[in-house]
Amino acid sequence: MKGRVLIVAGSDSGGGAGIQADIKAVTALGAFAMTAVTALTAQNTEGVANVLPVPPGFIREQMNVVVSDLGVDAVKTGMLHDAAVIEAVAEELAQLAPGLPVVVDPVMVAKGGHRLLQESAVEALKRLMIPRSTVITPNVPEAETLSGMAIIGIEDMRRAAEALLRAGARAVLLKGGHLPGERVTDLLATGDGIEALESPRVETRHTHGTGCTLASAVAAGLAQGMALREAVIRARHYVLLAMASAPGYGRGHGPLDHAVTVDPARLAALARA
Repeated sequence: MKGRVLIVAGSDSGGGAGIQADIKAVTALGAFAMTAVTALTAQNTEGVANVLPVPPGFIREQMNVVVSDLGVDAVKTGMLHDAAVIEAVAEELAQLAPGLPVVVDPVMVAKGGHRLLQESAVEALKRLMIPRSTVITPNVPEAETLSGMAIIGIEDMRRAAEALLRAGARAVLLKGGHLPGERVTDLLATGDGIEALESPRVETRHTHGTGCTLASAVAAGLAQGMALREAVIRARHYVLLAMASAPGYGRGHGPLDHAVTVDPARLAALARA
Protein backbone atom coordinates (compact mmCIF):
# COMPACT_ATOMS: atom_id res chain seq x y z
CA MET A 1 0.00 0.00 0.00
CA LYS A 2 2.93 2.34 -0.62
CA GLY A 3 2.21 5.38 -2.80
CA ARG A 4 4.66 8.15 -3.64
CA VAL A 5 4.02 11.66 -2.31
CA LEU A 6 5.95 14.68 -3.56
CA ILE A 7 5.93 17.36 -0.86
CA VAL A 8 6.61 20.93 -2.03
CA ALA A 9 6.99 23.00 1.13
CA GLY A 10 9.29 24.81 3.53
CA SER A 11 11.63 23.29 6.09
CA ASP A 12 11.06 23.63 9.86
CA SER A 13 14.32 23.41 11.79
CA GLY A 14 12.34 22.53 14.92
CA GLY A 15 10.99 19.39 13.28
CA GLY A 16 7.36 19.95 14.20
CA ALA A 17 5.90 21.39 11.01
CA GLY A 18 6.82 21.89 7.36
CA ILE A 19 8.79 19.33 5.38
CA GLN A 20 9.85 17.51 8.55
CA ALA A 21 6.27 16.95 9.72
CA ASP A 22 5.21 16.06 6.19
CA ILE A 23 7.84 13.33 5.85
CA LYS A 24 6.99 11.89 9.27
CA ALA A 25 3.25 11.79 8.56
CA VAL A 26 3.57 10.26 5.10
CA THR A 27 6.01 7.65 6.40
CA ALA A 28 3.86 6.81 9.44
CA LEU A 29 0.91 6.10 7.16
CA GLY A 30 2.88 3.75 4.96
CA ALA A 31 3.61 5.93 1.92
CA PHE A 32 6.91 7.16 0.49
CA ALA A 33 7.82 10.84 0.92
CA MET A 34 9.85 12.91 -1.54
CA THR A 35 10.53 16.63 -1.23
CA ALA A 36 11.13 19.88 -3.02
CA VAL A 37 12.15 22.43 -0.38
CA THR A 38 10.79 25.93 -1.03
CA ALA A 39 12.35 27.76 1.94
CA LEU A 40 14.54 27.23 4.97
CA THR A 41 13.27 28.52 8.28
CA ALA A 42 15.08 29.03 11.57
CA GLN A 43 12.32 28.22 14.04
CA ASN A 44 11.39 26.36 17.18
CA THR A 45 8.21 25.91 19.21
CA GLU A 46 8.22 29.60 20.19
CA GLY A 47 8.26 31.05 16.68
CA VAL A 48 10.09 31.72 13.43
CA ALA A 49 13.37 33.64 13.76
CA ASN A 50 14.23 33.87 10.07
CA VAL A 51 13.32 32.61 6.59
CA LEU A 52 15.71 31.90 3.72
CA PRO A 53 13.78 31.47 0.44
CA VAL A 54 14.92 28.92 -2.15
CA PRO A 55 15.18 30.30 -5.71
CA PRO A 56 12.22 29.25 -7.91
CA GLY A 57 14.53 27.69 -10.50
CA PHE A 58 16.03 25.35 -7.91
CA ILE A 59 12.54 24.40 -6.66
CA ARG A 60 11.66 23.46 -10.24
CA GLU A 61 14.83 21.39 -10.51
CA GLN A 62 14.07 19.49 -7.31
CA MET A 63 10.59 18.66 -8.55
CA ASN A 64 11.79 17.64 -11.98
CA VAL A 65 14.61 15.31 -10.97
CA VAL A 66 12.49 13.57 -8.35
CA VAL A 67 9.48 12.94 -10.59
CA SER A 68 11.52 11.96 -13.68
CA ASP A 69 13.28 9.21 -11.72
CA LEU A 70 11.02 8.07 -8.88
CA GLY A 71 7.58 8.92 -10.24
CA VAL A 72 4.75 10.37 -8.15
CA ASP A 73 1.22 9.37 -7.13
CA ALA A 74 0.13 12.53 -5.29
CA VAL A 75 1.48 15.98 -4.49
CA LYS A 76 1.17 18.08 -1.35
CA THR A 77 2.07 21.78 -1.32
CA GLY A 78 2.68 23.82 1.79
CA MET A 79 4.68 27.04 2.25
CA LEU A 80 5.13 28.68 -1.18
CA HIS A 81 6.23 32.09 0.16
CA ASP A 82 5.79 34.42 -2.85
CA ALA A 83 4.20 34.78 -6.27
CA ALA A 84 7.33 33.71 -8.19
CA VAL A 85 7.46 30.43 -6.26
CA ILE A 86 3.74 29.83 -6.76
CA GLU A 87 4.07 30.40 -10.50
CA ALA A 88 7.05 28.05 -10.74
CA VAL A 89 5.34 25.28 -8.76
CA ALA A 90 2.08 25.59 -10.70
CA GLU A 91 3.92 25.38 -14.03
CA GLU A 92 5.93 22.33 -12.94
CA LEU A 93 2.80 20.57 -11.67
CA ALA A 94 1.08 21.15 -15.02
CA GLN A 95 4.02 19.53 -16.80
CA LEU A 96 5.04 16.79 -14.37
CA ALA A 97 1.82 15.73 -12.67
CA PRO A 98 -1.21 16.44 -14.88
CA GLY A 99 -4.28 14.69 -13.54
CA LEU A 100 -2.63 13.55 -10.29
CA PRO A 101 -4.15 14.37 -6.88
CA VAL A 102 -2.82 17.65 -5.46
CA VAL A 103 -3.42 18.63 -1.83
CA VAL A 104 -2.93 22.38 -1.38
CA ASP A 105 -2.31 23.54 2.19
CA PRO A 106 -2.47 27.35 1.83
CA VAL A 107 0.12 28.08 4.52
CA MET A 108 0.06 31.79 5.34
CA VAL A 109 1.11 32.36 8.95
CA ALA A 110 3.20 30.23 11.31
CA LYS A 111 1.78 29.14 14.68
CA GLY A 112 3.84 31.85 16.39
CA GLY A 113 2.50 34.58 14.09
CA HIS A 114 5.31 34.94 11.51
CA ARG A 115 3.98 35.50 7.99
CA LEU A 116 5.00 32.66 5.62
CA LEU A 117 3.14 33.85 2.51
CA GLN A 118 3.65 37.39 1.27
CA GLU A 119 0.42 39.37 1.10
CA SER A 120 1.14 40.17 -2.54
CA ALA A 121 1.15 36.42 -3.30
CA VAL A 122 -2.40 35.66 -2.12
CA GLU A 123 -3.93 36.44 -5.51
CA ALA A 124 -1.40 34.18 -7.23
CA LEU A 125 -2.31 31.38 -4.83
CA LYS A 126 -6.01 31.86 -5.58
CA ARG A 127 -5.46 32.07 -9.34
CA LEU A 128 -2.92 29.29 -9.84
CA MET A 129 -3.13 26.78 -6.99
CA ILE A 130 -6.79 26.62 -5.99
CA PRO A 131 -7.96 25.53 -9.47
CA ARG A 132 -5.08 23.01 -9.61
CA SER A 133 -6.04 21.40 -6.30
CA THR A 134 -7.84 18.15 -5.71
CA VAL A 135 -8.52 19.45 -2.23
CA ILE A 136 -7.49 22.65 -0.44
CA THR A 137 -7.09 22.52 3.36
CA PRO A 138 -7.39 26.03 4.86
CA ASN A 139 -7.87 26.78 8.53
CA VAL A 140 -10.37 29.51 9.48
CA PRO A 141 -8.03 32.53 9.11
CA GLU A 142 -6.76 31.21 5.77
CA ALA A 143 -10.29 30.60 4.54
CA GLU A 144 -11.23 34.15 5.55
CA THR A 145 -8.35 35.53 3.49
CA LEU A 146 -9.08 33.35 0.47
CA SER A 147 -12.86 33.85 0.49
CA GLY A 148 -12.98 37.46 1.69
CA MET A 149 -15.55 36.44 4.33
CA ALA A 150 -15.54 36.71 8.12
CA ILE A 151 -15.97 33.32 9.81
CA ILE A 152 -17.36 33.19 13.34
CA GLY A 153 -19.43 29.99 13.19
CA ILE A 154 -20.26 26.83 11.27
CA GLU A 155 -22.65 28.55 8.86
CA ASP A 156 -19.91 31.03 7.96
CA MET A 157 -17.59 28.09 7.35
CA ARG A 158 -20.16 26.60 4.97
CA ARG A 159 -20.45 29.82 3.00
CA ALA A 160 -16.66 30.19 2.79
CA ALA A 161 -16.26 26.58 1.64
CA GLU A 162 -18.88 27.13 -1.06
CA ALA A 163 -17.06 30.27 -2.19
CA LEU A 164 -13.79 28.34 -2.51
CA LEU A 165 -15.54 25.68 -4.59
CA ARG A 166 -16.81 28.43 -6.87
CA ALA A 167 -13.23 29.74 -7.08
CA GLY A 168 -12.18 26.47 -8.69
CA ALA A 169 -11.33 24.04 -5.89
CA ARG A 170 -12.67 20.54 -6.54
CA ALA A 171 -12.93 19.97 -2.79
CA VAL A 172 -12.35 21.95 0.39
CA LEU A 173 -11.41 20.61 3.82
CA LEU A 174 -12.05 23.66 5.98
CA LYS A 175 -10.60 23.14 9.45
CA GLY A 176 -12.55 24.57 12.37
CA GLY A 177 -10.00 24.30 15.15
CA HIS A 178 -9.71 28.10 15.52
CA LEU A 179 -13.38 28.38 16.51
CA PRO A 180 -14.29 27.95 20.20
CA GLY A 181 -16.11 24.94 21.63
CA GLU A 182 -15.56 21.57 23.26
CA ARG A 183 -15.74 19.85 19.87
CA VAL A 184 -13.92 20.68 16.65
CA THR A 185 -15.90 20.65 13.41
CA ASP A 186 -14.20 20.44 10.04
CA LEU A 187 -16.16 20.68 6.80
CA LEU A 188 -15.48 18.53 3.76
CA ALA A 189 -17.07 20.31 0.82
CA THR A 190 -17.31 18.85 -2.68
CA GLY A 191 -19.61 19.25 -5.64
CA ASP A 192 -21.87 16.64 -4.02
CA GLY A 193 -22.41 18.66 -0.84
CA ILE A 194 -20.86 19.52 2.52
CA GLU A 195 -20.21 17.01 5.30
CA ALA A 196 -19.46 18.05 8.88
CA LEU A 197 -16.74 15.96 10.54
CA GLU A 198 -16.60 16.33 14.31
CA SER A 199 -14.10 15.28 16.94
CA PRO A 200 -13.45 16.11 20.60
CA ARG A 201 -11.09 19.03 21.18
CA VAL A 202 -7.74 17.96 22.58
CA GLU A 203 -6.83 20.51 25.25
CA THR A 204 -3.13 21.01 24.62
CA ARG A 205 -0.65 23.69 23.61
CA HIS A 206 1.18 21.09 21.53
CA THR A 207 -0.42 21.82 18.18
CA HIS A 208 2.59 22.83 16.08
CA GLY A 209 2.35 21.35 12.61
CA THR A 210 -1.24 20.09 12.79
CA GLY A 211 -2.14 21.65 9.45
CA CYS A 212 0.96 20.34 7.65
CA THR A 213 0.45 16.91 9.16
CA LEU A 214 -3.23 16.71 8.20
CA ALA A 215 -2.64 17.77 4.59
CA SER A 216 0.24 15.32 4.16
CA ALA A 217 -1.79 12.53 5.71
CA VAL A 218 -4.57 13.22 3.19
CA ALA A 219 -2.02 13.21 0.36
CA ALA A 220 -0.67 9.86 1.56
CA GLY A 221 -4.15 8.38 1.40
CA LEU A 222 -4.76 9.71 -2.10
CA ALA A 223 -1.38 8.37 -3.24
CA GLN A 224 -2.42 4.97 -1.91
CA GLY A 225 -5.61 5.00 -3.96
CA MET A 226 -8.08 5.99 -1.24
CA ALA A 227 -11.17 8.00 -2.07
CA LEU A 228 -10.99 11.57 -0.74
CA ARG A 229 -13.45 11.04 2.13
CA GLU A 230 -11.62 7.90 3.26
CA ALA A 231 -8.26 9.69 3.12
CA VAL A 232 -9.63 12.63 5.11
CA ILE A 233 -11.17 10.43 7.80
CA ARG A 234 -7.92 8.52 8.29
CA ALA A 235 -5.91 11.76 8.32
CA ARG A 236 -8.14 13.39 10.96
CA HIS A 237 -7.97 10.28 13.14
CA TYR A 238 -4.18 10.20 12.84
CA VAL A 239 -3.78 13.87 13.76
CA LEU A 240 -6.12 13.49 16.75
CA LEU A 241 -4.06 10.58 18.07
CA ALA A 242 -0.79 12.42 17.39
CA MET A 243 -2.00 15.46 19.34
CA ALA A 244 -3.23 13.37 22.26
CA SER A 245 0.16 11.66 22.60
CA ALA A 246 2.36 14.72 21.94
CA PRO A 247 5.76 14.34 23.63
CA GLY A 248 5.65 17.75 25.34
CA TYR A 249 8.82 19.20 23.85
CA GLY A 250 9.57 22.92 23.81
CA ARG A 251 8.41 26.00 25.70
CA GLY A 252 5.84 27.07 23.09
CA HIS A 253 3.53 25.25 20.70
CA GLY A 254 5.12 21.82 20.80
CA PRO A 255 5.19 19.10 18.12
CA LEU A 256 2.90 16.12 17.70
CA ASP A 257 3.78 12.46 18.10
CA HIS A 258 4.04 11.58 14.42
CA ALA A 259 5.02 7.99 15.21
CA VAL A 260 1.63 7.19 16.73
CA THR A 261 -0.06 4.05 15.39
CA VAL A 262 -3.46 4.24 13.70
CA ASP A 263 -5.81 1.46 14.87
CA PRO A 264 -7.28 -0.18 11.73
CA ALA A 265 -10.43 -1.37 13.55
CA ARG A 266 -11.16 2.09 14.94
CA LEU A 267 -10.48 3.62 11.55
CA ALA A 268 -12.89 1.22 9.83
CA ALA A 269 -15.61 2.17 12.31
CA LEU A 270 -15.04 5.86 11.66
CA ALA A 271 -15.21 5.35 7.88
CA ARG A 272 -18.61 3.66 8.23
CA ALA A 273 -20.02 6.47 10.40
